[in-house]
Amino acid sequence: MKPIVLNTGTITEALHSILNSHRPDLKPIEDFYRHLHSSPELSNQESETAAQVTEYLKNLDLEVHTNIGGHGVVGVLRNGAGPTVLLRADMDALPVEEKTGLDYASKKRVRGADGTEKPVMHACGHDSHVTTLVAAVMLLHSAKECWSGTLVFVFQPAEENLCGAGAMIDDGLYNKVPKPDVVLSQHVLRMKAGTVNVRAGRLLTAADSFDVRVFGRGGHGSAPQTCVDPILMGANIVTRLQGVVSREVTPGELCVVTCGSIQGGQTANVIPDYCDLKLNMRTYDANTRDRVIAAIKRVIEAECAASGAPQKPEIKCTYSTPATINDEATAEALKKTFGDYFKENLVDMEPAAASEDFSLLATAVGAPYVMWFFGGLDEKTWDDAVANGKLNELPGNHSPFFAPVIQPTIKTGVDAMALGALTFLKLKG
Repeated sequence: MKPIVLNTGTITEALHSILNSHRPDLKPIEDFYRHLHSSPELSNQESETAAQVTEYLKNLDLEVHTNIGGHGVVGVLRNGAGPTVLLRADMDALPVEEKTGLDYASKKRVRGADGTEKPVMHACGHDSHVTTLVAAVMLLHSAKECWSGTLVFVFQPAEENLCGAGAMIDDGLYNKVPKPDVVLSQHVLRMKAGTVNVRAGRLLTAADSFDVRVFGRGGHGSAPQTCVDPILMGANIVTRLQGVVSREVTPGELCVVTCGSIQGGQTANVIPDYCDLKLNMRTYDANTRDRVIAAIKRVIEAECAASGAPQKPEIKCTYSTPATINDEATAEALKKTFGDYFKENLVDMEPAAASEDFSLLATAVGAPYVMWFFGGLDEKTWDDAVANGKLNELPGNHSPFFAPVIQPTIKTGVDAMALGALTFLKLKG
């Protein structure tokens, strides 16, 4: 399905008028944002956030569905004949200790799925996503006389675990709500506040992670000849994997293979009987993805065989999500309306090596999709960093210092989300 795109002409003036006339008072929206930021919840624990979102949606008398795929919340606004547009925001936070120094900084600690106590922080800006979508819902509801069609508002759990979108689909999301003609989302990034970026094609990488256990034969550290050392095995695997990207991937094709954790043994003079590794890879191209996954497994199995391991390694895929490849026609339509509205604040940006599960909400029903980025970093701080060549030193997503300024970040996000929907709904008048 291809989205219905607005005609040109007086559309720009009409969109400006709708946003400026129906944008809600942002003061309580800012307070809502501060509350969310100070009360983050980990993946699959988003009950409080979901309850607050549900209350906002029900106050607007929307059709509301809760507890989809965990704590997922969906609102539906049916407003006559026209396209169906799905807008999505993710709700979960990260196990990061906040160090921003904000007066509304998170001090929260919770028990994670593994039973250990963890700090929690909205270090990826999902509080911005929830806030801006809630306010966009209010704006679009207020402007019902200006458009026709159907809006589906998805507040998704567990994006950080890359499992929330799939869980909502598996839990019958599209048996409960209309299937969309187009699917849209946005993400706050380390960009200048007030700016927006829309690009067609490659945006975010596919991500695949593996838990690996290699087995040895433990014994005394003074008698390695009686043992099979799994730590040496693990170290050789990590080293050998670095050659996969440089020697098995076409030069210029993005691919990242990372060992984020290697753990084995407890003391200096004991050779353990196993070693655990946690591996992660990022790719865009599907063929490259398949080839590198096969190479990772081949290297692990071959190293274990070469080392005389007493049993084959265990290789478990812990999560997998496809690349985010924005639909060209949809992105070009958004570039037109965003360019007319944001003007010089519509900026260029290269694709990122991060990953998302958002695209599954679209591909599950064959709909085109686009995710765009909006900035959250203080304008003066950004300009000074550009002038001094220190952009890479600014805190970004997943940093304990990541702290989007409230304005103009929220207003930009609200306007972008509402404008995105209006680009594809049927305007009246």
